[in-house]
This record gives sequence, C-alpha cells and structure tokens, in this order.
Amino acid sequence: MRLYRQLLVVATLLAFGVILLGAYVRLSDAGLGCPDWPGCYGQLIGVPAAAHEQSAALQAFPGKPVEGHKAWKEMVHRYFAGGLGLLIALIALLAWRHHRALHQSPWLPSVLVGVVGVQALLGMWTVTLLLKPVIVSAHLLGGMMTLSLLVWLLLRQHHGGQLLFGGELRALRIHAALALFVVGVQIALGGWVSSNYAALACGDFPTCLGVWLPEMDFAQGFQMRRELGQSADGALLSNTALTAIHWSHRFGALIVTVIVGRLAWVLRRPEWRPWGRLLAAALLVQVGLGIANILLALPLPVAVAHNAGAAVLLSVTLAFNFQLWQASSHTA
Repeated sequence: MRLYRQLLVVATLLAFGVILLGAYVRLSDAGLGCPDWPGCYGQLIGVPAAAHEQSAALQAFPGKPVEGHKAWKEMVHRYFAGGLGLLIALIALLAWRHHRALHQSPWLPSVLVGVVGVQALLGMWTVTLLLKPVIVSAHLLGGMMTLSLLVWLLLRQHHGGQLLFGGELRALRIHAALALFVVGVQIALGGWVSSNYAALACGDFPTCLGVWLPEMDFAQGFQMRRELGQSADGALLSNTALTAIHWSHRFGALIVTVIVGRLAWVLRRPEWRPWGRLLAAALLVQVGLGIANILLALPLPVAVAHNAGAAVLLSVTLAFNFQLWQASSHTA
C-alpha cells in the first residue's frame, strides 16, 4: 500500500528529527523552558510574549520568569513530537484497516502507539519532576525505540537481498545481534551521561583526569532514584560520581568499537561489503564525534551531531539485523 509506505518514510524521518530536537533542547539547557506541560505557561499555542501575557505567566508560575528563546525551543520540540504521535496513530489505523493487503500483522504498529503514549508521559514527567536523570534518560531511550520500530516497519515493506546458508548465517546473526545489543547499551550510557551533565567530567583523552583509572564512585553515579545533581541522600553529586558516569560511557565506546568494528571487518566479502562499509563509516564518525566533544569542550553542534550519530549507528545495525532475519526466514 503506497500511502502506508509513504507515511512510514515521513514518520521515520520525523522521528529522527525529533531526536535531534530533543538533544538540542537538552544540550542548550532549555529542558525547563516551559514549567508546565503540555502548554507553556498555560498557553497551548506559542509562548507568552506580550507584556500582559508575561505578567499573567509570572503570577501563575512565581519565580519562573519567561525566557522566550528557551520556551520556543521546548515548544517546537513538543509540536514536532505531537505531530509524530498523530502520524504514528494514523499508521496504526491503516495497518489495522488494510492488514490483508499489507500481508503483515498490525500488532507492531499498535505497540508503537503504546510506546508513543509512554513517551508523552515521560515528556511530561521530565518537566514536572524537574529533569530527574532516570526520567530524562528513559525519554531518550523511548525516542530511540520509536525510531527503531519505525525503521523495522519500513524495512518490512521491502523484500529481497542476499542470502547466506547454514552455520555461516547463524554465526553472523549472533554477531549482529550482539552488535545491536552493545549499541543499545551504549546509547543508554550516553543518555545517562547527558542527563547528569557528566560529558565534561573528564576533559582529556584518551586518559581521564590524567590517568587511565581515575577515582570513581559507581554506586553514587548509577543510583537511579535521585534528583538532578544530587546523591540519593540529597547531597551534592560528587565529582567522583560524575567521573564514573563519564568513564563508563568511554569504556562502553571501546566495547562497541571492538564488536561493531569486527562485524564490519567480517562483512568484507563482496556480497556483504556495502553493509560492512556502512557500519564502519557510521562507527568511525560516531567515535570521532565523541572524541571531538571531549577535546573541544562539548560545542553544541558537535554534541547534537553525536546524538544523530547514535541514531544512525543504531538504525544501520538494526537494518543489518533485519536483513539477516529476513535471510533466515527465506532459508527456512
């Protein structure tokens, strides 16, 4: 069904854009540009600009003056996210109405609607719970999951591809699944770094604070139930905790480089070489952006690009897993 495929393409691109907007809002310190949800200072459309609107906003939200540039960033992100949600609901409706013509189960689009619903709740809690790290990280992962499901649905609309046989296919599937897993874990670690503002806890590379193993407090750093910038008991989050968060992401990057890099090397055979080159390119760009963030002290464009790189690497790894899954189905 042509309309269904077109909507999936648009939704996938929009999901990628929403991820970038979310990163831009978070990294430009505009996550609380609007103190309420879903509107902004009580307005569903726009932000308070006129003098009487700003006066009313101050009365409704004492101590929270309107910062128009931050508020607009947050609202633009919400508008795009809302548009994506409506588009996904339409995709699910079409999947149910035309599942016979599509020859596909409508349950995965329905699951995607549920994911978007949870994302909306996480977006609200991000504001109402004042950027609690576990909520912000979960919101980022929800965005990546939304993109992944859309990519999977889009890939289901295409058929064909090279096949491998027997043990070779099974071994490659295991390697590809492991690569997808470590990329997902690394994205979660990156989200934890971002939500705790630990990106500059180590300002040098490849060492951290001048040594390979600095002093770190993993228990405090990876305590989930706490407020932003605080430990579980309400004290200020220590530098050793921030270092542990940052160092863990670096170590995860090393693991991803080894596993995904090895997969790209394995795919040097002519029939799989394009996949190997694509994986290698996505990996090298992402690693380069991560290093640049450290050495250049987290410039906003590079930091946003690093989030985009994570989404691209995830999508490419997922797409290759789909290719192997499809090959396995055909072989069976």
